[in-house]
Amino acid sequence: MGAGGVAVPGRRWPLAGELGLAAGLGAGQTLAFVHTAFWPLQMLAIALLAWRVGRASPGRAALLGYAFGTGWLCAGTWWMFVSMHRYGGLPAWMAALAVFALASFLSLYLAAAMAAVSRWRSRPPLAAAALFAAVWMLAELARGVILTGFPWVASGYAHVDSPFAGFAPWIGVYGIGAVVAGVAATFGFSRLDLGRAWIRPGIVLGAALVLGAVAGRIEFTRPTGSISVSLLQGNVPQEEKFAARYVPEALASTAAQLEAAGGDLVVGPETVIPLLPSQLDRAWWQRLLARFRQPGRAALIGLPLGNHEEGYTNSAAGISAATAALPDGFYRYDKHHLVPFGEFIPTGFRWFTRLMNIPLGDFNRGPVTAPSFVVKGERVAPNICYEDLFGEELAARFVPEDQAPTILANISNIGWFGETIAVAQHLEISRMRTLELQRPMIRATNTGATAVVDHRGVVVKALPPFTRGTLAATVEGRSGLTPFAAWAGRLDLWPLVAVGAAALLAAVGLGRRP
Repeated sequence: MGAGGVAVPGRRWPLAGELGLAAGLGAGQTLAFVHTAFWPLQMLAIALLAWRVGRASPGRAALLGYAFGTGWLCAGTWWMFVSMHRYGGLPAWMAALAVFALASFLSLYLAAAMAAVSRWRSRPPLAAAALFAAVWMLAELARGVILTGFPWVASGYAHVDSPFAGFAPWIGVYGIGAVVAGVAATFGFSRLDLGRAWIRPGIVLGAALVLGAVAGRIEFTRPTGSISVSLLQGNVPQEEKFAARYVPEALASTAAQLEAAGGDLVVGPETVIPLLPSQLDRAWWQRLLARFRQPGRAALIGLPLGNHEEGYTNSAAGISAATAALPDGFYRYDKHHLVPFGEFIPTGFRWFTRLMNIPLGDFNRGPVTAPSFVVKGERVAPNICYEDLFGEELAARFVPEDQAPTILANISNIGWFGETIAVAQHLEISRMRTLELQRPMIRATNTGATAVVDHRGVVVKALPPFTRGTLAATVEGRSGLTPFAAWAGRLDLWPLVAVGAAALLAAVGLGRRP
């Protein structure tokens, strides 16, 4: 039986085979998060999921959504195993189980969404597809927000190089995911055994592609000026980064890179200095400060800050002539969105973190709306590691507009995850932020991807990952607000929640009509 008690044609498949197909589809479509030319593969996977959900009972549809989501997240985030096993010291079986458990838990949102589709979808394919898009978006929003959120491999990230990317400055990554899911579902819910049945979903797909391409050509921002930058990539092995016997060598290497780097702004990766300033040789630290307090010079460097009494932060220090008068003698940015288990310990899970040998595991949070670091009149807004997953939090810094960043700067250390797809995935995440906000992003990382991305999401220049080097480039700042920056900066993600909830309530109302 289908929505409202309407029978849905279709042969019933064995449950095990159907769940295996769903898990395989979820896993297979993650190829598009690394090789973005494969974005049609994701649409095909979603269309096939919608096809099976449209012929399933609510309970069976929930299992299909759960299997699809678990395959998706296991295949997309398996690299967490590396951090927990290789660097954290967890037994392999426990690290693998932890990845599976997280993927399983986060897939419950998609399971609930697919159950809702089965229960309340109406017969017209377009109406059913609209419901599918709405609950898909609500599931992704839940995954991206609840319990601090983990929106890695959200479906929209597969489309930084597709025509759907044009929707980014309007509705953001979650909106893109909803549009793609809705378009794919029009195929899944249509009877495609007859030639004419392709017409309606084909028109929907064509219209969405054209609209996305046109929307993406609109410039909401304008140039403000340019600065020259040097982005450091140390390629320090993770097992050496915090080991006491290797720290002097690492500091000497960092000092050499900083000394040789030119440009208006030098950017060092997350924890490129792995010690607190109070733990450093005073002469070494003072030489560093003096170098970048010279007129026309500036640096933004990742390091931990704080003390035992007040707590510690994962931070970036901005050093320039203008910052010498500040209380610390430098601009300070403290990471706001911390990584569970890596940077803070969720309630009830301290036993788990004690099993791992990962340093610096319990930080304080910085403010959401931190001020920018000013370099030659450009407002450079740092974000640390996976903070660039949260476009709505970056958008909050665009209010008021006259204080909005003109350049975004991500400093990261993805070395925790080895030579894996996490590096390529993280670059696509940064590219999506540049599309949403129409701001360039400069990225300085330990192992990659160290790159300059312009305000259109194009990688202008990059270093090969897993190598040591310095990337020199010129970056053009931008001012002005995209629609996404305007509404997300003031209202967070609530407008998307409201749209999704309204669509779901409308479908429930229609499903209850006699």
